[in-house]
Amino acid sequence: MAVFKRGGVWWYKFYFAGQFIRESAKSTSKTVAKDAENQRRRELEQGFHNLRQRRENRIRLLRDVADEYLADYKLRFRGITFAEYAIGHVVRYLGDKLLVDIDETEVIGYQSTRLKESAAPKSINEEVRFLLTMMGEPGDVIRVRLRKKKKLKLPSRRKIGKAYEPEETQHMGQLSRKSHSPHIHLALTMALNAGMRDAEIKSLTWSQIHMDKGYIQVGESKTAAGEGRTIPINSVLQQAIVEHMAWYRQKFKDTRPEWYVFPFGRPRPWDPTRHVTTIKTAWRNLRTNAKVTGRWHDHRHTLITQLAEGGAGEETIRQIVGHVSKEVLRDYLHVRMKAKREALESIVTPPFEASQSKRENGDKESRNLTET
Repeated sequence: MAVFKRGGVWWYKFYFAGQFIRESAKSTSKTVAKDAENQRRRELEQGFHNLRQRRENRIRLLRDVADEYLADYKLRFRGITFAEYAIGHVVRYLGDKLLVDIDETEVIGYQSTRLKESAAPKSINEEVRFLLTMMGEPGDVIRVRLRKKKKLKLPSRRKIGKAYEPEETQHMGQLSRKSHSPHIHLALTMALNAGMRDAEIKSLTWSQIHMDKGYIQVGESKTAAGEGRTIPINSVLQQAIVEHMAWYRQKFKDTRPEWYVFPFGRPRPWDPTRHVTTIKTAWRNLRTNAKVTGRWHDHRHTLITQLAEGGAGEETIRQIVGHVSKEVLRDYLHVRMKAKREALESIVTPPFEASQSKRENGDKESRNLTET
């Protein structure tokens, strides 16, 4: 038993499974502090023996577990930005807690705390997923219990983008030619005519553009289905590539296969061996000048919508944009109101006209009978 007083409040300290435990009893009574220590020991022992997971892992700070998890995550996955962001929030609130102390109540409390910070439910759900995964077997137990209580995931509304109208895309295309950015016109044309993602566009090299065979081969992508896909170059995109290539050769004297199509450098590109980091400023200015609302990613939505309206099948669309899930694909099919109205009119008008003609003939016969 080791209790001590600090600032009028009693604390207890002891070693358990090689882990040093020092916590406040939150009481001015030494007797209460001793009882709190005994209770704390029993809690640790119970958590220590309840699961088959290696015992020493149960008595560890979440912060230490998170560090190891991230180190391993970086070795296995390319995209780690969101993982670092999500786990950072988890560690911020729960990092100093022992794994044995994290239960369903702690997870629900974490959800509530993040909601008060105005975090999106979808982001919170991902953070909790990382938390329970890091915890291993104890996390699996918590996941099952929360699922039974229907509290594992916060309800979130899936945000589906918009499809730009033809007049908007045409206006943006015209203004992009006048932009100070040498990248924005080709980048916009690729997004609207090839459905390429922002990262796929920025990391594109000249070796991936096959002008002689008329296609672009995508390199690294967000999804496995997207990597390596080939996208035909239509006439609009071909013209934009030719114009960009002329500027590029004038600037760098060559278009080497390993060089990036969108070279690095601000305010003007100067290093073709590195790709541009962002085109957000150019896009923001273009969007403002064109007086349109929407995101860069909505250009991809627009292409999928146009393909669907044009009668392209789901498999053809997936081959171009890289999707494999029908559920995900349906989220992108923004058939515009004009197209839906025209489709409905195409089936309503003929029978309506026939009924109208029949009614007029009936009225005429009635008048003849009346006159007779």
